[in-house]
Amino acid sequence: MNQIITFIAAISAAISVGILSYLLLRQLFDTTELDTMNLNLPPEEKKRLPLLFRLLLLLLPYTRRLARHDFCASLRQTDEVKLTMAGYSEVFSPTDFTALRIAFVLASLLLLALGILSGRWFSGLALAAVLAIYPGVWLTSQINRRHLSILKALPNMLDLLTLSVEAGKDFVSSLRDILARRRLDPLGEEFMRTFQEIQLGKKRTEALREMAQRVRQPELTSTLNAVIQAEEMGVSIANLLRIQGDALRNKRFTRAEKLANEAPVKIILPIILFIFPSVLIILGLPMFMQIARFF
Repeated sequence: MNQIITFIAAISAAISVGILSYLLLRQLFDTTELDTMNLNLPPEEKKRLPLLFRLLLLLLPYTRRLARHDFCASLRQTDEVKLTMAGYSEVFSPTDFTALRIAFVLASLLLLALGILSGRWFSGLALAAVLAIYPGVWLTSQINRRHLSILKALPNMLDLLTLSVEAGKDFVSSLRDILARRRLDPLGEEFMRTFQEIQLGKKRTEALREMAQRVRQPELTSTLNAVIQAEEMGVSIANLLRIQGDALRNKRFTRAEKLANEAPVKIILPIILFIFPSVLIILGLPMFMQIARFF
């Protein structure tokens, strides 16, 4: 009888592990709805989610109710702004991302409990803290990466707009032709969205103002504000675009020179921690062995 019970328990455990593995693998690889925005992005520009996100998405149906509560209202508003800045507003709703934050907090509490029960409370506390803050850190890194990409692409975009406007086209036609021939990147995504809003009947100045509010990248905001002022005052924007492009290019070169000058200082710590001990061991160990053999 005991053998039959043991056999049934083993079969049940195997079935449970198999079902859990199937659900995890399906969640990892079946992420079509979360990979891309509603834009015609090339495959390399599709938005991928980290592995931990795809694992904890299984808890989303259970934590979404907590995320809709009133005490999470401010967090939802903050997440909405940050998701829009990061370009993930079509991937996550504010409620879903807040629910994902709650799922990470629950997972961190479980990890902390396991660390305390195993007697490694400090390691459990450190890992739980890292796990709890990971969604916010990831979202901030995506915002910084997107802003850097926009800063790199903006001068070239302004040069193309300047050439098209000086050739006799208006701003909207120039923007349409450039977007049709240009590889779609974060800056192209935002201009494409703005162009579609203008096509649907929104005023040009209002669409540009909403783009600046949506992205909140300082250089892009200053450029769009200058274009809006020129539009409202009826001034030709060709010279304005040329001046803005030159200024942004100089700023990009200045930033590159600054990073190049900071590189020798930043490399000192890795040299001291990793390269210098290895060199010391390779060069000094044979000498110490000979000295020890001599004495």
